[in-house]
Amino acid sequence: MQQKQPIQPVRSDNSPAPLYMRVKRMIRDQVLSGVWPPGHRVPSESELVLEFGVSRMTVNRALRELAADGLIVRVQGVGSFVAESKPHAALFDISSIADEIAARGHKHSARVITLEEDVADQDVARALVVDEGTRIFRSIIIHSDDDVPVLLEHRYIASDLVPDYLQQDFLQITAHAYLMSIAPPTEIEHVVESVTAEPWERRLLKISATEPCLLLQRRTWWGRRVVSWARLLYPGTRYRLEGRFVQSADMAHSRWPGRT
Repeated sequence: MQQKQPIQPVRSDNSPAPLYMRVKRMIRDQVLSGVWPPGHRVPSESELVLEFGVSRMTVNRALRELAADGLIVRVQGVGSFVAESKPHAALFDISSIADEIAARGHKHSARVITLEEDVADQDVARALVVDEGTRIFRSIIIHSDDDVPVLLEHRYIASDLVPDYLQQDFLQITAHAYLMSIAPPTEIEHVVESVTAEPWERRLLKISATEPCLLLQRRTWWGRRVVSWARLLYPGTRYRLEGRFVQSADMAHSRWPGRT
């Protein structure tokens, strides 16, 4: 059981800063000093109201700004926790979310929301380079890191290339791992943008309406055919995408033949 660490009441702080800023600073001090380590559960709004002697509105604003700063993570219906170093996904490579989570020593879990046969609408047909109305497979899976949702995976599959997709147990194997074993990609396309999640997506990710999200759209080819189009939605305060590209000396020489 975590021991409660006393905090000096805000009203005893003689700073001229607004109350919410003083609450925010005192919580930040608890975190940055190590008194509240990563993963520590932050007291509830009600507890902080009593602890600080301020209004719930003041506490709520302080917590919202701390979450926006990436210092704490707020999980709807669960509570607020001191953030760990923000996990990341590779931008140029493709890897399994389960492997990324396991590499941090955490527990990966998945919940299948949708796994079904469908027909391609205009957007899906364009992405998979098939005719509208073509039979496809569709899956929606939510991935969690130590029970905190970190990725909503919405995937469309060329059914003729991966005919057994619907028969897989995606609680035991990720869709990524299965597709890599069946149709290892010969070409990959990534498009990244900042988006606001739809209401149903926010419910699954347990995020607020104001939480920014990162959307990674990934298409993979097997030979001349597009096998999969995935829309990977990450809560912006819980994940980051990163990548590094190193140009070889040969490439540099061919690009700038006059440089030495």
